[in-house]
Amino acid sequence: MLMATSVMFTSCSDDDPNPNPGPDPEDEFVLSENITEDRTLESGNVYTLASRVSVLNGVTLTIEPGVIIKGEAGSGANATALIIARGGKIMAEGTADDPIIFTSIADEIQPGEVFHQDGLSPNQNGLWGGLLILGRANVSLAGGNTEAQIEGIPPSDTNGLYGGSDDEDNSGVLRYVSIRHGGANIGDGNEINGLTLGGVGSGTVIENVEIIGNQDDGIEWFGGTVNVTNAVVWNAGDDSIDADQAWNGTLNNFIIVNGGDKCFELDGPEGAYVNGNYTLTNGSIIAGGAVGLVDNDANTNVDMSNIYFTSVASGQTFDELPTVAAAFSNFEVTLPAELMVSDVFLGGSAAFTTAVAEGENTVGADKSAFAGWSWAAASGALDILK
Repeated sequence: MLMATSVMFTSCSDDDPNPNPGPDPEDEFVLSENITEDRTLESGNVYTLASRVSVLNGVTLTIEPGVIIKGEAGSGANATALIIARGGKIMAEGTADDPIIFTSIADEIQPGEVFHQDGLSPNQNGLWGGLLILGRANVSLAGGNTEAQIEGIPPSDTNGLYGGSDDEDNSGVLRYVSIRHGGANIGDGNEINGLTLGGVGSGTVIENVEIIGNQDDGIEWFGGTVNVTNAVVWNAGDDSIDADQAWNGTLNNFIIVNGGDKCFELDGPEGAYVNGNYTLTNGSIIAGGAVGLVDNDANTNVDMSNIYFTSVASGQTFDELPTVAAAFSNFEVTLPAELMVSDVFLGGSAAFTTAVAEGENTVGADKSAFAGWSWAAASGALDILK
């Protein structure tokens, strides 16, 4: 009888489904809901971003080196994106050997690769949303407002609010991070930037980042005080670098490849709040198919220095200078034979620009900062720069 009983229980165990199977192991690698408690995405894994996901106030998302996050396709309110809401933190610390990659579900790249040999091209964009980091630093808004809803996120989602009064606010760390093929449209021409920084404070660290093939802007600052060091923007569909709402930080050592609309869209404050100028320094611009080089507002509060422009074509211009206090110095440009500096650098900007032969520039970015970890370097796109 004991033997029979043993056989009976064994048979039931084999034939019947486990009444408490626990979570599907594959669910661990899908991000589909807001992150409401601290979570770590582990090295060696590929995670699917299946919806618009926010890291909520008081919560930290840690992303280990080598992680790949692939966004599913979607548009409108269904566009996939990762939002670091005000008070949330992202600790995405890749390395030069193991960068963290955000890309599309259509990208066949796997852990250990910087780019897939037969993968997506930099011309393929809008396949998912992007990465948005929102903070509590000051922003300059019309009407005296101190906070606003970030572009690219539906107004019904209050995790899209940014702005405040804490200029030292800390939203975490981005190091060695590549963001590719994003910029999904949420409606009426309102796309998501590759990397959106809304009211992000100076306590946040952003170093060694690249944006590849985004449908809208590459990197856009909406106020805030965060600094960015070592950045590449390649094939932005709109502006490569866009600054708004009295951002008061520094972009240092950067490369733009083949801007879409303008290489730089540099806007001034929208409201009364201004706290000095933002700074763009040590940059190399491979203009390529860009519509233009630099677009300034009359009130653009910017300092620009040590910028090199190459692959410039007729019709691409540095527009009028701001009428407010701004500082421009040490520009160099390689031009085709039919163009002079004054044909390209308008409104007095020719006075601080020198024509040089290709490869003879003495200013610009240090491209060695991008070796190994970036798709831009691995592809050979940066070979034009010395």
